This record gives sequence, C-alpha cells and structure tokens, in this order.
Amino acid sequence: MTLPIVKRYLIAFDHYKLAGFATFIVALGASGAAAMLMEPPVTPPYKATGILTSQSSPVIFSKTGEVIQQQGQQLAPEMLLPESVVDPLLKEFNIPPNDLKKKLGIKLEPAKAPGKDSEGSPMKLTVSYQDPNRERAVTFVNKLMEKMRQQSRVINTQQLNSIITAIQERLKPAEAELRQAEKALEDYDKREGATILSLEGGSLPTAILGNEQQQKDINLQLEALKAQVASLESQLGLDADQAFVAQALASDPIIAQLRVQLYEIESQLAVLRKDYKDQHPLVAELLKRQQAAEKQLQARASEVLGGGGIAAPLVSVDKIRVDSSLDPTRQQLAQNLIGLKTQKESLEQQLKSSQQTGKDLKQNYATIPNKQMEKQRLEQQVAYKKALYDQMQAKLVDAQAAEAETTSSLAIAKEAQAPDVEIPKGMSMALILAMGGLGGVLGGAAIIFVLGMLSGKFYTWEEIQGAFKEREVPLLGVVPNVFLFPEEYNLPLLLKRHSPYLEFYEKIRSNLQRVGNKSPKIILITSVGTGEGKTLTAYNLAIAAARSGKRTLLIEADLRSPSEVESLGLAIDPQNSVEPLQYYGDLYGCIRLVPDVNNLYVIPSPGVVRHPATILESSELRRLLEEVRYRFDFVVVDSPTLEGNNDVLTLEPYTDGMVIVARPIYTASGLLGEITDKFMDTEVSDPKKYRPRLLGAIVNGADILVDDEEIPEDDQPIRAQPRVRPKPALKPKAPHKQNRLPAKGR
Repeated sequence: MTLPIVKRYLIAFDHYKLAGFATFIVALGASGAAAMLMEPPVTPPYKATGILTSQSSPVIFSKTGEVIQQQGQQLAPEMLLPESVVDPLLKEFNIPPNDLKKKLGIKLEPAKAPGKDSEGSPMKLTVSYQDPNRERAVTFVNKLMEKMRQQSRVINTQQLNSIITAIQERLKPAEAELRQAEKALEDYDKREGATILSLEGGSLPTAILGNEQQQKDINLQLEALKAQVASLESQLGLDADQAFVAQALASDPIIAQLRVQLYEIESQLAVLRKDYKDQHPLVAELLKRQQAAEKQLQARASEVLGGGGIAAPLVSVDKIRVDSSLDPTRQQLAQNLIGLKTQKESLEQQLKSSQQTGKDLKQNYATIPNKQMEKQRLEQQVAYKKALYDQMQAKLVDAQAAEAETTSSLAIAKEAQAPDVEIPKGMSMALILAMGGLGGVLGGAAIIFVLGMLSGKFYTWEEIQGAFKEREVPLLGVVPNVFLFPEEYNLPLLLKRHSPYLEFYEKIRSNLQRVGNKSPKIILITSVGTGEGKTLTAYNLAIAAARSGKRTLLIEADLRSPSEVESLGLAIDPQNSVEPLQYYGDLYGCIRLVPDVNNLYVIPSPGVVRHPATILESSELRRLLEEVRYRFDFVVVDSPTLEGNNDVLTLEPYTDGMVIVARPIYTASGLLGEITDKFMDTEVSDPKKYRPRLLGAIVNGADILVDDEEIPEDDQPIRAQPRVRPKPALKPKAPHKQNRLPAKGR
C-alpha cells in the first residue's frame, strides 16, 4: 500500500512538474556556467619561516641594564618594524607595501615561567613570508630577522640614553632644593630655637575636655527623652504635633457640643432616609443643619489652634471629629508627650550651644604656633630631599655602568626555511555538471513538495479522513472513483443491479441509520466547494437506498445549477422554471418515477432561478418536505455548496441533518476546517439558539481498487436500450442557455 505522503507527492508532481523541471534546468545551467567560468587552480606560494628568541647579556652588573634587557624581550612586533627598517627591504626586493601586509606574518609567543613540573621557555617570535620564488622568500625572511635583531639593540640603547639624560636633567634641581631646605632649617633654628623650650602650658586643653564631657551628658539625656517620646507616640498612635492638635481640640467644650449635635443629626438622617429621599423637607432641613454644624466645627477648630499654623491641614470635618475624640487618659498622655517634646527641644538647643563653644576652643588652640612641630617638619624635608638626591646619584652611576652591557634582546634561533608545496588539482566539468544536476533534481523535488504543501488542498483521501477525525466528525464512508459507464451518460450513476460500487453507498446508508438515537429520514447532501461530487453522491446514495427496498425520494434542491435528471432517463420540463413556487406546491405533479430503478422517485430542480433563497424559504417547499417525510422511507436532498451562500442553512432545519462530501485535490483544507469547526462547536453561548446538525462526512473520489467483475448481460439498465421519448403537445419556449459544469464537478 502506498503511503499517503507518497501519494500526495505524486499528485503534486503531476500539478507542479513544470516548476520542478524549471528548477532542474536552472540548477544545471548554473552549474555549467560555474564550470565554464571557473579558473584553473593557482599554484600556492612558498612560505618561508624563521624564528627569533629572546636572549640576555652574558655579564650584567647594573640593575638598569637588567631592566632594559627584560623590557626589550617584551617589545611588540610593530616596534621592531619601523619604516626605517621596512622601506629599504621593500626597495631591495621590489615589494609593494600592500602585498607585504598580506604576505608577511609575525606570531609572538610570550615567555613561560618555570614551574614545579615544567621548565620555562623564552619568548619566541615566528616570522613568515609567502612568495612564488622559494629562494627569494628565504632571503627576505633572513634579512628581515637580522634587521629586527639590530632594531632591538637600537631600542635598548635609546632607552638607556633617555634614562641617563632624564637623571642628569633632574639632578641639578634636586641639589638646589636640598640646599634650600638645609638653609631654611638653619635659619629657623637660629630664630626660634631659644623659644621652643619656653612655651608654657595653659588651661585650654582642660576646657576642651570639659566641653566634650558636657556634650556627652546632653546626648545621654536626649537619648532618654527620645525613648520616652517614642513610647508615648506608640501608645497614642500620634506624633507630638498631632497630640497637641488632638489635646487642644478634645479640651474645648464648644467642639464637644458641636460633635454631639452632628451625631444627633446623623442619627435622625439615618432613620429618615429609610423612608424618604434627600429631597424630602425633613431630610433637606437636617442636611442644612448638618452643613451649618460642620462649618461651625471647622471655624472653632481654626480659632482653637490658630488658623495659619497647625490647624491649616484641618480642612475635613471627619478629621476634626477624629482628632477631638480623645478620652481623659489619652489627653493626659498627650500632655505628657507635649511636655517631653519641649524638654527635648531645650536640650537640643543646649547641645548646639555646647558644640559651638567646643569648636571655638579648638580653633583657638589650633592658632597657637607649635614651634616644635614646625622644626620637625623642616628636618623631615631636609631628610627627604637628601635621600632623593642620593638615590638619583646612585641611579646615574648605575646607568652609566650599563652602557657597556647593552646588547640586542633578540637572537636568531632558526634560519628561514621554505618547505615544498602541493599543487592542487582542478575539479572536472563533468563532476560539476553532475553535482548541479543532482542539486537540480533535489531542488525541483523540494519545490514540488513545498508548492504541494502550500496549495491548501487535500491530495489524498487519507488526509481528508485525518482532518475529519481530528475534528470528531463521523466518517460515513469512503467512495472510489466511478469509471464503469459510457461517456454519453451525464453522471456515472450506478444503475446496474450488481454494480460493485453499490456496496460503498450501501455502507454509507447503513452508517446513517446508526447516527444518533433516531435514524435520520431526510438528509441533506452538500459540500464545501464545487467539483467535490455532492450531486453524484446524492444520486448514487438514493439509488443504493432504493436497491435495498426503501421507498426513496431524491430532491434536487440546488437552484443555482441545472437539473441532472436526464442521467436517470427523465426529460426536463422547461415550464417548471416559470413558476417554481407553483411547481413545488403541486406534490403529485413534481414527483417523478425513475424507470430504471425500482422504489426510486425524484423531484427535479426547476433549473437556475434568480432568487433561490426566496423559494427555499417558501411555505410550499416547507410543506413539501413535511409531506414527503410520511410518504417515503428515505429522502435525499441535493443542496448547493456551503461556499458563497446560505441555502444549506436555510434547508437544514426542515431535514434531519446534513452530510458533507469532500474530494481529494478539490477540497480546500482551510475552508473545510473552518466550516466543520463551526458546526462541531459544542460551546454555544445561547443554548436556545438553533445549531445545524452535521450527521457526518463522505470522502468521494478515493483511489481505492475495486474488483470490477464482468456484469451479467441481463443486468443492464432499462434506458440502455433505444427508446423514443414522447413529444410534448405544445412546443415550449426555448429556455435560456445554462452554463453547466461537468458531471464530476457537480
């Protein structure tokens, strides 16, 4: 059995093979163009490589020489290659500066200190140069390394000379500063030496100590007061300012009287508002009295507290009433809190005064000249300048001794060498074309697969089956393609009694009998779009029901398409389209017996009408559906598609439910999912609102292999034999030409 994804790909290949072939041609042409434009492989240049390592002078006695030697081993490669070194080499070897940047490579490996388990390694500088000429590359690297070694010695010498020059320039000013410091110490000793020992001790230090002790005592008292204030504030739930306001308001008898009046007014309002609105004279009078009392309360609070100060925030009557509700005990606590705050402010003022006094005493003590400290400072200056002068003298002697020890910090550890190079082989044109062809085949296959996935269609009946299963839509059956009858028949109907395809429609009919608690009697056959085979399914399902012995009626309710009853051997009456309502109102006149199938009746469509919704909503069609429910065992209604109109939703309430027909390649996956989700949605906001009933689904046109045995000669439909149809008495007017879809499309 072929996998569904393989079927889908084969169908997509049939639709988009031109796109895949175009992709293959483009890839093959691109590979051919690339092969023609590809240049032959270039012979790689020779790479000459040499190594420089750090070295130390064999004999070093000076510290300056040792430092310079170590610094020379940490130079960056850019410092070893100035223009004075590089330009002569570029002229000698005729090398452009831009080529030197591309072909020259310098790699620096820092020195490694020796460890417990490994020996240290010196700094290593690897110099490489690429050139098509091996001898030229080796010569250039050797000369460049020699220039770099000489440049290292030049840099070391320049650093040493700069050190000696800097010391000599700084030595003369240092000597002058030393002499100046010694002269200042000598003059001060002559002038102040006799008076240093004659300074008398005074009472100022004692006063400073006493002031500091006083500040400590005041701080201790402040800490105690702060603790008491915090305790009282926590008990009252108010700070000192709030306690002052509350105590003042609570002590005033007028405010207490106004509070009582407000309470009485509010009590009366609470009683009256149970029976009256605010517009009632009694309630309005009480409201005016309440507003007047509140204004008096605010005015009295401002008078008690002094309007522009603490009382300023008391703009709310509720706030005034809360603050004035202190009991006697809390009033006493508020008075104690106010008294403690006053003591605290007094001590804080004393502390500020004491701190200012101590500051003045210390400033006075600092203004007394300390002769001994001044002398010590001058002596320290002389010692510092003398030490600096001696150190510079020693550095100068050490640097002059290092002149004889200065050498290059680099040595050539390995002369330049250029190993042999391997000449690459070019890629053959045949291989490039083969790779391009393979890429074109894969790319074309991918393009076909992607286009098939993006088409929005179902390509196999398994995909449609999976979509219905995912949305919990019952699958009533899968019908294969019907190819058994001659082409002159409009629809491939199963008119033969022993047709192998009848079994599939019989299975659909039996599955319908098991849907729900009660078997549906009138079913509506529809589809999402055109070309999915709803009309073919309706006809063959009606034929299968009639073959099973059921008195079956087929109703053509698709008033947007012409009738297909000619496929059953019935003639179309053009007069039916003149008065469709009168046609459906005549129950005995519109029902026709099918000659080729026993128990099968049909109500042909009057044809394409201009306003089909008017006819479908008419009472004539409703009475027709109600009447045939009791006259027939099974009724199949062929309705329009769901796309673009509401004809199906208009007919469905008069039936027992609808059946959706889907077909591979023709059914749009997005539209099918949207419609089935809408019908299968169980979360309805209004439970009384009518919701169409979806009985199930049928997959039409599946690629199922059917055992088509030879049908007996006597199993032929009646209309297969030549027959003469009677001509009407009156020749009707020629109907308008109708654009009919192919039979399989409807």
